Amino acid sequence: MHDRNGVDGGSDGDGRIAGGGKLDSGGKLVDGHSDSRRRSRSAGSEDGRRECGRSGGADSPGSAHRRTPRKLILDLDTGIDDALAIAYALASPEVDLIAVTGTYGNVTVERGLRNSLAVLDLLGADDVPVYAGIDHPLGSDSFEPSAGSRAIHGDDGLGGASIPESSRRPETQSAQDAILNAAATYGRDLLVVPTGALTTVAHVCCRCPEVMSGVGSITFMGGALTVPGNVNPCVEANISQDPQSADNLFHCAVPTTMVGLDVTHRTVLTRDATRAWRSLGTRAGRFFADMVDYYIGAYERSQPYLGGCGLHDPLAVAAAIDPTLISTIGLNLQVDLEGPFRGRTIADPELLREETTSTRVAVGVDGGRFVSTFVGRVGRLLGERC
Repeated sequence: MHDRNGVDGGSDGDGRIAGGGKLDSGGKLVDGHSDSRRRSRSAGSEDGRRECGRSGGADSPGSAHRRTPRKLILDLDTGIDDALAIAYALASPEVDLIAVTGTYGNVTVERGLRNSLAVLDLLGADDVPVYAGIDHPLGSDSFEPSAGSRAIHGDDGLGGASIPESSRRPETQSAQDAILNAAATYGRDLLVVPTGALTTVAHVCCRCPEVMSGVGSITFMGGALTVPGNVNPCVEANISQDPQSADNLFHCAVPTTMVGLDVTHRTVLTRDATRAWRSLGTRAGRFFADMVDYYIGAYERSQPYLGGCGLHDPLAVAAAIDPTLISTIGLNLQVDLEGPFRGRTIADPELLREETTSTRVAVGVDGGRFVSTFVGRVGRLLGERC
């Protein structure tokens, strides 16, 4: 019933998301779960429970009986740091990367799918399926990367670094169905990490909040709470791509963790790492070195005070795998949808006194431990590839 190229295919004729709330003409969640945090974080209609099913994994995240490694889905707009996130996931024994789904942001969905397939194949993970998600924001019927995104990631999203095209193609199943099926199958053993526009993940969570509340975690890279944005002084890039969907996600009663600029700008990769990767003498090492050198060069022009490039998306993956890397505060967030601050992530003033919060916001990070682990794991992976 749902179309991977738009949210309309996943809703009934009156705009109601199957199993969840209802979107108005602008895509805003106006009933069903729009105020569900006041009632229950696991709210869901009876129709939604029948349509979506119940999640499978019964163990809690900390259970001694939990299966390991845990399953991982990455929802990527595959640019440079997304490619680094893929590498970190594949290099981490705690998780089994079972799918990459495609969103937009750094690049279009189509370009991101090609990049994901190519990077997976280069790293020897040609058995990991790739699925197309929704390819445009709510309220629009198309998407093109901004000039800023092209400057940071290059026109192809990978800094122009040379990488063979994959002979594979994306799966015919939509990203929405792939995520929901995995959530129902694996339950608490599934980690979901979105690192681009939140359109697809928000759609899935609003459609089946009970199932998506049953996964191990949804840890997204995006937002800025205590630091300036990177689009304007208030707004971070991933949230800016589709503020309405991000706001819907915050209001659909599904727990999330926000890994934003508050912490990702404290985890920096330098040219020491790219020199080491290039010295490995492998095709993968050369590709990642060339790609990240381009990325560092873009940071040297735009944010030279960092001394390297931010490890935005890899940190979100790492925090999903090991939450002790970050310190968080609990908030009920909203996204400003009107005026000059459109796209800002901020606490919902109507819910400040609520004891239950739906989002853990990362405000601290053990940057040294993460960067050391990242460099070691990814370096070993790149050295193993010819």
